[in-house]
Amino acid sequence: MSDFKIAVMGAAGRMGRELIRAAHANPECTVIGGVEREGAPALGQDLGTLAGIGELGVKVTDDPLELIARADAILDFTAPKSSVEFAGLAANARIVHVLGTTGFSDEDEAAIAAAARHATIIKAGNMSLGVNLLVALTRKVAQALGEDFDIEILEMHHKHKVDAPSGTALMLGQAAAEGRGISHKERSVRVRDGHTGPRRRGDIGYATLRGGNVVGEHTVLFVGEGERIELTHRATDRGIYARGAVQAALWGRGKPPGLYSMMDVLGL
Repeated sequence: MSDFKIAVMGAAGRMGRELIRAAHANPECTVIGGVEREGAPALGQDLGTLAGIGELGVKVTDDPLELIARADAILDFTAPKSSVEFAGLAANARIVHVLGTTGFSDEDEAAIAAAARHATIIKAGNMSLGVNLLVALTRKVAQALGEDFDIEILEMHHKHKVDAPSGTALMLGQAAAEGRGISHKERSVRVRDGHTGPRRRGDIGYATLRGGNVVGEHTVLFVGEGERIELTHRATDRGIYARGAVQAALWGRGKPPGLYSMMDVLGL
């Protein structure tokens, strides 16, 4: 067993439990603890018991400062406010912060970028290999096809997801904008309601669906006159994100401080 010590933020959540399982299954890693909010029911529970893999002998705490001081890396799929706090703590500890949280404001993004001057932060709206290949393909196809092809991004997630469009959808839209050489912020259309008029040439549209227990589905449509190209990724197991996060943490070991992405991890 390696001594690469990993702590899991939001340990009792669905992704937190997946992260515990993925980190424990990797022979290069040791899970040293997890964090939950003050007053959470899971406080004091064994992480292995929470994750359904048997006792690990490490407990859930509400003291991230103490835990991060002992860790080599933290895995964080929590909420923007918490993740910004954890980024600051990771910067103080000079460790790896794998950040899969989405829904950040511009102010949050600036705080994370500042923390990356001292922490090795690997930030991605999606940690799966397949999705990051989809991002690379989206950029290439957008570059190859002119504005005669309209770009629309369709995403669906479970009914408990709180941000929209998803972080992955926004990654895909940003990649399409980069391929086209346009500003994503200026050309993305997040909402259509009422009498909108005709579609503006060159815009990147989004459609968001929520329901049931869908893990994650994303389709990028390039729609031209008489033909349509669709690039699709469907996730059926949250474990793909957790395994990607662990891979990212191990990749970040020994890397200098900075803000990285899964594209860096995967060499894309």
